[in-house]
Amino acid sequence: MSDYLPGWILFAAEATVGALWGVAFLAVALVAFVMDRRRHRRDRVGRPDSVGWVPWTGVFLSCAVLGVGLLAASVPALIRS
Repeated sequence: MSDYLPGWILFAAEATVGALWGVAFLAVALVAFVMDRRRHRRDRVGRPDSVGWVPWTGVFLSCAVLGVGLLAASVPALIRS
């Protein structure tokens, strides 16, 4: 597996890896936010009983909290280096 990774991520500091994970979690949170807005818009029009099975609000909140927490922990170390 390590043969396929670029060199800058193989030898990256923990703060860099944490920041990358934080950005990834925030990207998932953004997708969940958009999908939650789509679900609310669809609920008003048409069949209100046909809601989806994915709890988009919970996915958004948990990914947003994890992403912001990881970024808050890793940005000071990134600034120092």
